[in-house]
Amino acid sequence: MTIVEIKVTLEDVEPQVSRILQVPADIRLDRLHLTLQAAMGWINSHLYMFEAGHATWGLPDPDIGSEDLPANKHTLWDVIEDTGKKTIHYIYDFGDNWEHKIKIGKFGDPVPGELYPRLLKVTGKCPPEDVGGFPGYEEFLAAMADPEHSDHEHLKEWYGDNFDPNQPETDELKLEVLKLAKRWKPRKSRR
Repeated sequence: MTIVEIKVTLEDVEPQVSRILQVPADIRLDRLHLTLQAAMGWINSHLYMFEAGHATWGLPDPDIGSEDLPANKHTLWDVIEDTGKKTIHYIYDFGDNWEHKIKIGKFGDPVPGELYPRLLKVTGKCPPEDVGGFPGYEEFLAAMADPEHSDHEHLKEWYGDNFDPNQPETDELKLEVLKLAKRWKPRKSRR
């Protein structure tokens, strides 16, 4: 197994939201999607797509004219090898249009005893689901930061708590990624 380090950055969001992970180079894209959901703090309630070069991978849907290649039949290594790209775009929630940039880093061997994927570094808290994309998120942050804002109480009730974009739930995010790594751990053959 070859491990690749990736840096995932949510585009156009301030303060910055990024994650550094180590994943198997041969991770299927549908599993990479689930890994990104866990690492970022999304709740996997919307469609997604990976894009590199002139190709897209996701959940093909002929009813809406989607020509995405099936994410469950292609790996991260396939994307890197087929497109030659070291930057891959991941779009989540086509309504809010959360665009993530995935930068491919160094390749290496797995550390004995470690499980992959692994979440190494967390910067910033991910926006709440269904907040209205980047414009809605900016309004949400302004209202949450100002108790005198006309929408402060309403949005605090909608979100369910206070929101600090600089305080991600690092331990929870790492645990969610670890749960996936345990679920996908290669089984030893019984001979």
